[in-house]
Amino acid sequence: MKNWLKQPYRAFGKRLLDLCVSASALLAVAPLFALIAVLIKLTSRGPAFFVQERLGRGGATFRTYKFRTMTDRLRMSHQEIFGKTDEVTAVGYWLRRFKLDELPQLWNIVNGDMSLVGPRPALPSQLAEYTDLARRRLLARPGLTGLAQVHGNIHLTWPERWVYDAEYVARVSFALDMRIIVRTIGVVLLGEERFLSKPADQSARRAA
Repeated sequence: MKNWLKQPYRAFGKRLLDLCVSASALLAVAPLFALIAVLIKLTSRGPAFFVQERLGRGGATFRTYKFRTMTDRLRMSHQEIFGKTDEVTAVGYWLRRFKLDELPQLWNIVNGDMSLVGPRPALPSQLAEYTDLARRRLLARPGLTGLAQVHGNIHLTWPERWVYDAEYVARVSFALDMRIIVRTIGVVLLGEERFLSKPADQSARRAA
């Protein structure tokens, strides 16, 4: 039996949901986009948007769009940023805290590079570090939010995130996506630390 008959959500339902929600959301938040862009430009030097190459489905790269949250100083490393630092602007801190910096990725979803839910898109340089388990995340479109993001996100190690990403790829369903989206609202309002839940130690060790 054809895949679209056995798993209609995986085959076309997920993409249909992505298009309907992201296109509608882009229209709804257009005034907010303009306000955020003005605030960024008024309070720090540099462009309003940050564009970067990321890994997509199958390992192909694509350009992601975010609101710029950091200063225009040259960074010497790509370490993840936690909380308030000298590298993050005053406006950028609040954009990051409430995930508003990710809103431009709605366009990536409309364009077909991303999905509402899936593993977060990684830097191409990380591909060399991928284990067999980590490579499973490349079987799905990267997401605006995902299973790892609602279980601690940056408070998890990469191998721990890979465990959640592989689990998501294996379990993709409409019900799971809805649970992740609802939980994401809680993460945005209350912060990632409130939802920190590490995967089983045995799974994390296998991912390392």
